[in-house]
Amino acid sequence: MKCKAIMVHEIGGPEVLRLEDVEVPQPGPGQALVRHRAIGLNFVEIYFRSGVYPAPSMPFTPGSEGAGVVEAVGSGVSEVRAGDRVAYVGGPMGSYSEARVMPARLLVKLPDKIDEATAAAVMLKGLTAEFLIHSTYALKAGETILVHAAAGGVGLILCQWAKHLGATVIGTVGSDEKARLAAAHGCAHTINYSREDFVARVKEITGGKNVPVVYDSVGQMTFMKSLDCLQPRGLMVSFGQSSGVVPPFSINILSAKGSLYLTRPTLNTYAARREDLEAASRRLFDALASGAVRCEVKRTFKLADAADAHRALGGRETTGSSVLLP
Repeated sequence: MKCKAIMVHEIGGPEVLRLEDVEVPQPGPGQALVRHRAIGLNFVEIYFRSGVYPAPSMPFTPGSEGAGVVEAVGSGVSEVRAGDRVAYVGGPMGSYSEARVMPARLLVKLPDKIDEATAAAVMLKGLTAEFLIHSTYALKAGETILVHAAAGGVGLILCQWAKHLGATVIGTVGSDEKARLAAAHGCAHTINYSREDFVARVKEITGGKNVPVVYDSVGQMTFMKSLDCLQPRGLMVSFGQSSGVVPPFSINILSAKGSLYLTRPTLNTYAARREDLEAASRRLFDALASGAVRCEVKRTFKLADAADAHRALGGRETTGSSVLLP
């Protein structure tokens, strides 16, 4: 079966994303053929396209998140069947395509209340937020936390969910527009780091107590100052690097700043077991269905316009979530 897919033949800028005809095989044992209705768009795909992260092969099709309908399944598949509406994140790259074969164990069924565009936008960001506040750090009501990039895709979901759990959220943003967006999605306090010292503001907001956990997807620009926002024995959660890779540092800094903890978690680890993936997905879908968390698709791009989507994403022109439509 032929379909359209984005192919990358060389590392480079958005212009290396090319729409081509590819052959899609029939699903083998343990696999399912998924016809996409929406495709997730995430910053990590820029890392692979530009060479920050090594590509799995060359050429390759980017993307690890999508939603659609199962058209066929191979032998031994019990997780899904033809006709099921499903979503996924992780596994082999290749979601920038009209259709693809996926390991069936990575597919989760969509409840009736969740549409495919929302699912494609929310799987990576929502499941990341889910493990960050339920597993990496078990967030408790009454705590005050710091979230960097609060107006980003993960940030908006994390802030809403944290507020729903009873936490007070301090969020950093890069503009007044993003501050208003973050405030509308659960941030009790917003800090514009382009003109404010977020360390001083955190101390002011918390009365000098600082916070027990910092969620940082920005990386190089915010990492070291984030350590100064933590309480003794606080947890630094570094889960991204949109401003650049955090440079090497002496681990003695962690003891000097209060016996701090540091983790660099990934969704692949937290959702590696099928039972964990299903449980996390249920919590996410329940939060969406109840209205506790809203995932708004702010922009859509045609699959053929993936280069434009990468330019917008890399240029920090997007807020919230964006998706590709086949």
